[in-house]
Amino acid sequence: MIQTPATGLPASPLRPWYRTAPRPRGLRISFDLDDTLTGLGPHIPIESGAFPRFLQRHLGESLRHGTRRLMRELRRQGHSVWIYTSSGRSPERIRRWLLLHGIRVDGIVNDERHHRTARVHGARRWPSKFPPAFGIDLHVDDSEGVAMEGATHGFRVVLVTPDDPHWDRKVLHAASACACR
Repeated sequence: MIQTPATGLPASPLRPWYRTAPRPRGLRISFDLDDTLTGLGPHIPIESGAFPRFLQRHLGESLRHGTRRLMRELRRQGHSVWIYTSSGRSPERIRRWLLLHGIRVDGIVNDERHHRTARVHGARRWPSKFPPAFGIDLHVDDSEGVAMEGATHGFRVVLVTPDDPHWDRKVLHAASACACR
């Protein structure tokens, strides 16, 4: 396996066309939505809403417990927070839903943007997610497949399961470890 000298991660055939310019602040960290931040099942703790329960049903999906605190802490540490989902939700809908929960994100990559970027760069076989194409340093996901693609294509993935009560600590630890490199 060939490794890139700068990161020590495996080389990828997709790497030659993109560059990540150094940013003056922290990392760019992205989060998957389905089964990572939302849609977690009946026995998984969710954030208490800022709105009465009868209104929450109309505002969209529930949010995983600890998400608001984690996003605030990542921002406090100087990191940029993004959403990277393979769903067809529009960026406006995602942004509005997160704002209703008190969360501001710096960028959103949905399925449409992912595939548009792949076409622009002429990629025939792209992984289901490719965070480096958007300058993302660390991606948080529940999918083992995405983690395997990360290992193959040289991007960092924090694998969190829906039932992990310490998922937020795992993300913070990975962000610290990644920022130190």
